[in-house]
Amino acid sequence: MKIMENYSLKSLNTFGLKVDAKYFTVVASLDEIKQAGKFADKKAVSLMVLGGGSNVLFRDDFPGLIIRNNLKGISVIDETDDLVYVKVMGGEVWDDFVSFCVGNDWGGVENLSLIPGSVGAVPIQNIGAYGVELKDSFFELEAWFWKSGEVKVFSKNECEFGYRSSIFKKKLKGEVIITSVTIRLDKKPLLKTGYGAIENELAGINDRKRTVNDVRNAIINIRRSKLPDPVELGNAGSFFKNPVVSSTKLSKLKEEYPEIVSYQQRDGNCKLAAGWLIDKCGWKGKMVGDAGVHTDQALVLVNHGNATGNEILILAKEIQESVFVKFGVELEMEVNVV
Repeated sequence: MKIMENYSLKSLNTFGLKVDAKYFTVVASLDEIKQAGKFADKKAVSLMVLGGGSNVLFRDDFPGLIIRNNLKGISVIDETDDLVYVKVMGGEVWDDFVSFCVGNDWGGVENLSLIPGSVGAVPIQNIGAYGVELKDSFFELEAWFWKSGEVKVFSKNECEFGYRSSIFKKKLKGEVIITSVTIRLDKKPLLKTGYGAIENELAGINDRKRTVNDVRNAIINIRRSKLPDPVELGNAGSFFKNPVVSSTKLSKLKEEYPEIVSYQQRDGNCKLAAGWLIDKCGWKGKMVGDAGVHTDQALVLVNHGNATGNEILILAKEIQESVFVKFGVELEMEVNVV
């Protein structure tokens, strides 16, 4: 295992921030994971696992060890007439895995197409899009504990999945590296097309003839039309979570803003569209130095070239404050600030 010093992370974070890691390494086996943990202990530095770098905001250089998960492999571990269980290693690219599933006509993750990042990172965030979350098709995962060297299998309940959250983002933050994830997929999938503009994209395709591949292509088209490509404009996708408020709070907001965008939740609460709130506060397209808000999607903060992580964070906090003052609603950051 090779340890590199003062390693540039510019190409490894989708904001394109010019930051360095004191130490950097790539792990491709459990033995290398063990070596990396020992190195961090010996140097008495913190460590961080970096997947695709698509959901992180570095405020400054990282003073410890950055570990890139490069564990590879996809395998079917169980199968019935209706279901297939696929184990995928943490270093695989998530969208490559989605493409693999769709290519086999297995349903369950097609709505999560084109979400950037590695497989090992997706349970941490419980990624979600277009009416689907990872937990909907999740079966189990394996994680290595840095301190004890124990490998533990986590069931869905043990992961404590929430809205863009899990036990790995809270109680176990920084304590494990997710080495593999097992997903349960449907051989006879029930397509979920009722969210957003999916139906518009699928117009012209007979309901009975629609496939998981049709849904994947529709979502790819939607995402590409709405979200900037990080290669062209540094960003981390949605920067804020959609806030959840009580039905009473929503009723009061509708008195003043009848056009407010909201989604009813099963528990009786209502989810508000964070992008709509930010837009109504006048932020869409604004720039503060090289940090800015995307011109087409107010939920996306961008780096126009030379913004620092701290400058983007200051902009984010100003947005949070203005939304709270105008609507009395608190926005929570979805991006992990380091």
